[in-house]
Amino acid sequence: MTATTALSAPSAPARRAAGRSPAPAARRRAALHWIAVHTVAIAAALFFVLPFVFVFLTSVMSDDQALSGDLWPTEWNWSNYADVFNTPGFLDWWRNSLIYAGLGTLFTVCSSIPVAYALAKFRFRGRRTAMILVISTMMLPPQVIVIPMYLVWAQQLHLSGSLWPLIIPMAFGDAYSIFLLRQFLLTIPREYLESAKVDGSGEFGTLLRIVVPMAKPGIAAVALFQFFYCWNDYFGPQIYAAQNPGAWTLSYGLESFKSAHSVNWNLTMAATLLVMAPVIIVFFFAQKAFVEGVTLTGVKG
Repeated sequence: MTATTALSAPSAPARRAAGRSPAPAARRRAALHWIAVHTVAIAAALFFVLPFVFVFLTSVMSDDQALSGDLWPTEWNWSNYADVFNTPGFLDWWRNSLIYAGLGTLFTVCSSIPVAYALAKFRFRGRRTAMILVISTMMLPPQVIVIPMYLVWAQQLHLSGSLWPLIIPMAFGDAYSIFLLRQFLLTIPREYLESAKVDGSGEFGTLLRIVVPMAKPGIAAVALFQFFYCWNDYFGPQIYAAQNPGAWTLSYGLESFKSAHSVNWNLTMAATLLVMAPVIIVFFFAQKAFVEGVTLTGVKG
């Protein structure tokens, strides 16, 4: 009995070997295997990150070094960002961009949700035709209708020189946003809506109390898409606000800043980074809801 117990128990060297970490050769093989598997992802990450690193490093260089071939700043000139903010009109461009992106996103979301809800959950004659018409408007480039639209806003409504010709139309829905929201709302089971109606809730109450809370990822995705579009829009402000520098946005004002500082690449890069920063920050804080919303819009057609 004693001999059997002694044979079955592991020896002291075996216990020490089991407690030791893997050999250096095994760790090296594991690291090389990880690199081989993720090589494409690493290359893609570097491809996207390195331009931002270059812009940042150039933005903190001196005027002379920014024109040289140096890649690393010899002196970190953080005052370049203060010089950009002190540029006449730059803070006004910031304010105009926030107004344009904020109101444009709010109007688009509020006007697109009811239309998407009707196309997704209501049963009426011509529903499919209405959806086709909504999708067909996505194929129409804005350049096709820019001349008649400009004549309406400038000559009849006298709103040229401002951003209102770009903001007001967003209160009447956006085809792309309606399409995305409609696809997401199709994933919401109809039983939830019917239960709310049994409890006495009307269509509007069901939309606010049941549909909107359940559709938060889809709404977040649409809101981010619209915010990015408004923040980066160059064509619209160029058409309607070009004659009024007080109504310029960052995307349009950056072109003027670049022309005025054509030899100051450090200031140009600092201004470019300040224009990109809000978009990057917003995406990183909302990327979970954004990815979830975009993913679920294609679950059910």
